[in-house]
Amino acid sequence: MKSTLRNVFHSPRFLVGFIIFMIILLTVLIYPYFVTRDPLLSLGKGFLAPGTYVSVYDANNAQTYRVELPEADANRLEASLPASDRITMIEFLTAKGDVDLTGIDTSNETLDDLITLWNENYDEQVVRKAKYPGFSTMAQRNILKRLDRRINASSSGLTMTVTRGDDEDAAVTTVNGSDYVKVDEVSNAITLPLGTDNFGRDTLTELVKATGVSLIIGLIAGTVATLLGLTVGLLAGYVGGWLDDVLMFIANLFTVIPGFVLLILIYFSIGQAARGITTCALVIGCTSWVWTARSVRSQVISLRNRDHVNLSKLSGHSLFRIVTTDILPYIASYVVMAFILQVSSGILAEAQLSLLGLGPRTTDVPTLGLMMNWAKLFGAYTSSNAWWAYFPVILVIALISFSLNLMNTGLDQVFNPTLRD
Repeated sequence: MKSTLRNVFHSPRFLVGFIIFMIILLTVLIYPYFVTRDPLLSLGKGFLAPGTYVSVYDANNAQTYRVELPEADANRLEASLPASDRITMIEFLTAKGDVDLTGIDTSNETLDDLITLWNENYDEQVVRKAKYPGFSTMAQRNILKRLDRRINASSSGLTMTVTRGDDEDAAVTTVNGSDYVKVDEVSNAITLPLGTDNFGRDTLTELVKATGVSLIIGLIAGTVATLLGLTVGLLAGYVGGWLDDVLMFIANLFTVIPGFVLLILIYFSIGQAARGITTCALVIGCTSWVWTARSVRSQVISLRNRDHVNLSKLSGHSLFRIVTTDILPYIASYVVMAFILQVSSGILAEAQLSLLGLGPRTTDVPTLGLMMNWAKLFGAYTSSNAWWAYFPVILVIALISFSLNLMNTGLDQVFNPTLRD
């Protein structure tokens, strides 16, 4: 046993796959001890990009420090003028007609020149009376007016006032451009490494929980499929005769009907109310045992007439003892490899079902497939461009499948003589 384990962990492929899988598993087990909030708790509305979010209210109540950053004004100006505002500025200057805009665009490199041209050519009184093309209505002129105020406020370093309360005696605090607070001194701040999904849930916390649930589904489905396939294969291969014909007839029925189509039909007939984690795993396991049974059967047929098996028959040993002591140990390595592949296929099957809207109940627990489905339904792929809501899920599914398949390949190299170096 020790030499077998030594050979297994000396396989580079198995070792790499095992390390990746253990990192994922340890993350799933350890992360909830540090982040204890409900993974389905909504923290806001809509997709929030990854980053650290600080309460503005609490930031104004925190101790301030005077910090003079040379680039602070430039950064503040660039942040206050997004690309849409810069386009509006260029459109206005173009409509005015007598402004040289050579080399001016919406990039940060030409922002100072663009603001200089704006300050030289924008006059609220003139714009109110003139009928520049594209800015003839009151609403369009108000857009220019608000834009000019933002530009002046950002470039002149004006202070802001914060009023606490709505009565005449309300306290007023002045905030200067050089006032800073330490993030760790703000009473309410949260770091979202992967932002939030459309429901406002912390994507990282949800992803860790979903990974654990999907692993449970894969383990249950893999166990059920492997046990069913092993039992059918052992009986059909060793007993033979009419039992072999009956079992293989059933296996052929499952083979004729595409497995995933059969899985969809069975799972759809269950209904939304009964779709739990265990039900999902059992259905997947009960529809994916066929190839394991066929492979085990072929292995048993090659073993049932060997000398040690015939000796057990002559000794009067029972069927159960012959199968478990004289046949099963010789195919144990193959059963382990089949189990690993069944776990991987179970996780992928759940992801496919959930992506079609046939996954477990969405109000109970998240799964990797459900997260993909939510991202699809709420436009994370297209309109919102919220890559953090789906790309990490795809990466985790790929890493799990990749690690399990690497482990299977490594075991195959160890136990298959034809693949040894």
